[in-house]
Amino acid sequence: MAKLKSTFFCSNCGNESPKWVGKCPVCGEWNTYVEENVVAKPAKRHSALVADGSHVAPVRVGDVESVEVKRIVLPSGELNRVLGGGLVPGSIILIGGEPGVGKSTLVLQNMLRMRSRKVLYVSGEESVQQIKLRADRIGGETGECYLVCETSLEAIFSHIKNFSPDILIIDSIQTIATDALESVAGSVGQVRECAAALLRYAKESGTPVVLVGHINKEGSIAGPKVLEHIVDAVLQFEGDSHYMYRILRAIKNRFGSTSEIGIYEMNNAGLREVTNPGEMLMLNCDQNLSGIAVGVTVDGLRPFLIEVQALVSTAAYGTPQRSVTGFDAKRMNMLLAVLEKRVGFKLASKDVFLNIAGGLKVNDPALDLAVIAAILSSNVDLPIDRSICLTGEVGLSGEIRSVTRIENRILEAEKLGFKSIIIPKHNLKGIDISKFKISIEEVSKVEEAVKLLFS
Repeated sequence: MAKLKSTFFCSNCGNESPKWVGKCPVCGEWNTYVEENVVAKPAKRHSALVADGSHVAPVRVGDVESVEVKRIVLPSGELNRVLGGGLVPGSIILIGGEPGVGKSTLVLQNMLRMRSRKVLYVSGEESVQQIKLRADRIGGETGECYLVCETSLEAIFSHIKNFSPDILIIDSIQTIATDALESVAGSVGQVRECAAALLRYAKESGTPVVLVGHINKEGSIAGPKVLEHIVDAVLQFEGDSHYMYRILRAIKNRFGSTSEIGIYEMNNAGLREVTNPGEMLMLNCDQNLSGIAVGVTVDGLRPFLIEVQALVSTAAYGTPQRSVTGFDAKRMNMLLAVLEKRVGFKLASKDVFLNIAGGLKVNDPALDLAVIAAILSSNVDLPIDRSICLTGEVGLSGEIRSVTRIENRILEAEKLGFKSIIIPKHNLKGIDISKFKISIEEVSKVEEAVKLLFS
């Protein structure tokens, strides 16, 4: 008979140890080992010299027949974009995000509108009545979506055997437990074993499985790291609960690109797709105000325009404040040093507050020029013409460096009605500029951009 034994697992990476250790030798985290009871199964000994006819012979890559996989197209175009065209049969998808960001709403909203396929929605957190209330709120059609509230893995497979779904939803994987382990649901061992069992079911039956996962305080998927390794795609649903926009991005995708993003707007009726990213440019007033600049950024493969807000004021205390929301604080300090050293603006004794409108977080270095323009506009208290947008990376010597996908950025600004765009010099090499109707101003240094904006 199988024996019970006690072992220790790292709650961060899932590494196993026969005894408790303070620091994990794999991920380097402290005090992450937890004790769990596991079933010790007798090991099977195999001889490498004994031939076994059941093994599949190796096949040369060129001899493998190419098979075109027909994806399952979901009702949400943005979700299809991030997945690479839809759900692949037999794939297992993991969706993570902050509590309340809309993970369950995103999944339920799509499954309710699936008409030609049977969907089994397994919830371990909410009752059937609670899910029904959400379904009524988002106004989705009932379709062929069936609900069951269950936390036992064995009971879930019993429902699967009787129901034979075309798509399986598990909300969430941290609430599912198997009777083979003594530990509680959500522990490292339970998450690993349940995910492995669902993976075997997906590959053997060809049924796509979507897992909803929690995240920890650091923002990564909760549970062992092996959970992210065994799934085919990991989708991160990002957004602040105080703002209406949500961004869905692929951290891992075996069947598509990780460069695509999906944009949603949260409202009372659920999630609305934002097919035009230009809607995220929020200028709420008709007057020209100082400290506001519009930058053209690219996230994944999609260009969109971002409003950068800055406020520069005299420091009331001895040490000036530097406050940043939605942008890298260290990079802003670097840009302030460039303005101080290369351009001659004295900002060392002033408070600087920077905000990316809409609650977004931007890492594109092409937003540097817009950040500098907003800071200088607030410092000299002169507004920037609302028909002008900017894009360009700023170097330490004050030069404006070229950015990627400049053609897409210009076309997006032109589509949204901007009359002029300031870009790095020589960034249009090899591109026919006659097709652009927008006025293009090329600059090589920060000083040239300042003259164009404020002269």
